[in-house]
Amino acid sequence: MTLQSTMMDFLEEPLPGVGTYEDFNTIDWVREKSRDRDRHREITSRSKESTWALIHSVSDAFSGWLLMLLIGLLAGSLAGLIDISAHWMTDLKEGVCLAGFWFNHEHCCWKSNTTFTDRDKCPEWKSWSQLILGHGEGAFAYILNYFMYVVWALLFSLLAVLLVKGFAPYACGSGIPEIKTILSGFIIRGYLGKWTLIIKTITLVLAVSSGLSLGKEGPLVHVACCCGNILCHLFTKYRKNEAKRREVLSAAAAAGVSVAFGAPIGGVLFSLEEVSYYFPLKTLWRSFFAALVAAFTLRSINPFGNSRLVLFYVEFHMPWHLLELVPFILLGIFGGLWGAFFIRSNIAWCRRRKTTKLGKYPVLEVFVVTAITAILAFPNEYTRMSTSELISELFNDCGILDSSKLCEYVNDFNSTKGDDLPDRAAGPGVYTAMWQLALALIMKVFITIFTFGMKVPSGLFIPSMAVGAIAGRLLGVAMEQLAYYHHDWAIFSGWCSQGADCITPGLYAMVGAAACLGGVTRMTVSLVVIMFELTGGLEYIVPLMAAAMTSKWVADAIGREGIYDAHIRLNGYPFLEAKEEFSHKTLAMDVMRPRRNDPPLTVITQDSMTVEDVETIINETTYSGYPVVVSRESQRLVGFVLRRDLIISVENARKKQDGIVSTSIIYFTDHSPPLPPSSPSMLKLRSILDLSPFTVTDQTPMEIVVDIFRKLGLRQCLVTHNGKLLGIITKKDVLKHIAQLANQDPDSILFN
Repeated sequence: MTLQSTMMDFLEEPLPGVGTYEDFNTIDWVREKSRDRDRHREITSRSKESTWALIHSVSDAFSGWLLMLLIGLLAGSLAGLIDISAHWMTDLKEGVCLAGFWFNHEHCCWKSNTTFTDRDKCPEWKSWSQLILGHGEGAFAYILNYFMYVVWALLFSLLAVLLVKGFAPYACGSGIPEIKTILSGFIIRGYLGKWTLIIKTITLVLAVSSGLSLGKEGPLVHVACCCGNILCHLFTKYRKNEAKRREVLSAAAAAGVSVAFGAPIGGVLFSLEEVSYYFPLKTLWRSFFAALVAAFTLRSINPFGNSRLVLFYVEFHMPWHLLELVPFILLGIFGGLWGAFFIRSNIAWCRRRKTTKLGKYPVLEVFVVTAITAILAFPNEYTRMSTSELISELFNDCGILDSSKLCEYVNDFNSTKGDDLPDRAAGPGVYTAMWQLALALIMKVFITIFTFGMKVPSGLFIPSMAVGAIAGRLLGVAMEQLAYYHHDWAIFSGWCSQGADCITPGLYAMVGAAACLGGVTRMTVSLVVIMFELTGGLEYIVPLMAAAMTSKWVADAIGREGIYDAHIRLNGYPFLEAKEEFSHKTLAMDVMRPRRNDPPLTVITQDSMTVEDVETIINETTYSGYPVVVSRESQRLVGFVLRRDLIISVENARKKQDGIVSTSIIYFTDHSPPLPPSSPSMLKLRSILDLSPFTVTDQTPMEIVVDIFRKLGLRQCLVTHNGKLLGIITKKDVLKHIAQLANQDPDSILFN
């Protein structure tokens, strides 16, 4: 038997698992994009050979749009299911509909054929005291309603935390920090899986219905990304390529925001500005298509929703005045201060949760926070109602027929024209509403800090908007009364005469909501567009932008990180922020490993190591990959091989290739090395070798290295000097270096 016949050219056909990644590792963007280009070139060349190949080429090109359609339909359907269920279960805490227990309060009253004066008190809807005691008046009826409210809240929240703990631990929280990290190339197995999707959908309904200070908007982005990830498995080009899959997840994130707010354009901009790491032009259009499909699917399957295509429709009758930019900017300052305060307080609480016994009892924590929230919320009608309903009430511009306390002014309709009401003196109802809103503001400011990050699905958009909307409405009413009683002051003269409709408190609430959401998330353009799509108020873009930019500047002056970036750092995820500048004068040699006095760099030689030698290296180290050099003496770089690919290839060769033993030589060259005829079969693994690993010299400024890691999405780069291998810099090394220069704990970066 000749040497040529005993030597096997292994891996001519790729093995299952080769080219894939282990959990909590980063993908190789360069390799994934190169694979996709090769696949596309092959399909294009084959399309000229036969009609079937041409059809396959067309279907491959169309598959992306089909996938977007499926994501939009599934995400919109699940969002509709969540919306309907949460609305019904939220109302269940206060009573039940006799016409059908499955009707929520609003729909129950729509079905009523009886005339009633108060829109909230139709005869078909019964509170728990009316159902059990037969009447709803008196102290005992109030206590019974109070008790039932707290019991239902505790039941819903406990079910949510137990389901999350028992079946899908990844279903808790907002999900946006992890999605940002995944879209940057990180692998978290199961985070976007089917069990996470099922449990998150169920527990999101329960968590929102419990009355906790949280929203469903962030978790809906997670739900939509789960839909995208699961549907990717239907298409080979997305199933087998991690970079292509992340394009789909970027579009799914846009669909998630679209169904959360009814804002397709804002959803795309949110994905582009806040979430996505890689966002090519074709992804932009596909994201918009998925967002549109999701929004219209939600609107078509939710018969209980608003008939309009916006979540908080507003119709303000008077335009804003230039001088009102001053209070709008003040709201921006408040939003920035609130955002910075919330982030610092929430991160401190979450860190305490992780480092103390508190983190060991998530069920008890949820129970205590829910109990406190429900007990404090019930007496105040503005905290008892759902947060979305509260925001809608605060955005509302008072009309003649409005029966809300916020609209109980001293009536003087002599100067009323159409729907326009003049500024009027506040009545007792307005003053009562003001102190109730002030108490609601204090409660929501503090209770949200402890709620966000618990082991239940929890979004931050709606609670942040509620804080800002309350503050804005309070300021708006104060400005309105100031203008009414002091219309002769210089600041009001010329544009706010007596009896005119000058100040719109609902507009202040809308601007305050944008300011607080911007202060927490540091969103700007996408925030303004979302607010415009939420309310339909195109003419109020300038006040919204002024407040959003002011809140961002104020919050950035106190701390550079938004809430999602802060949670990424808290969890130790390897996320390299593309927006931050690196201005330090360090070199690649200062960051690379091995450092001075460290053991030498672990390498594999191209044609002189045995299977046993390579297996020993794998067993004794935990590195994600190994440089391949010509020899230990020369240290001339040949390429780079991934640990996972090496393990799979060697194990398969031992099982399936005859003659492969521990003393068999592994070689990565085109031609086998000269060996005696009696030598065992050799193992050729050139096909798993990356022949063009990214390299820098030891004198390369770290400013350039960091930029390369950001723009190319590298996992690692090798450091050379005059062509000889010196060391390696991984993404984790870069992040640790940045943390060290920022006086942060470099060991907080947990994953590679």
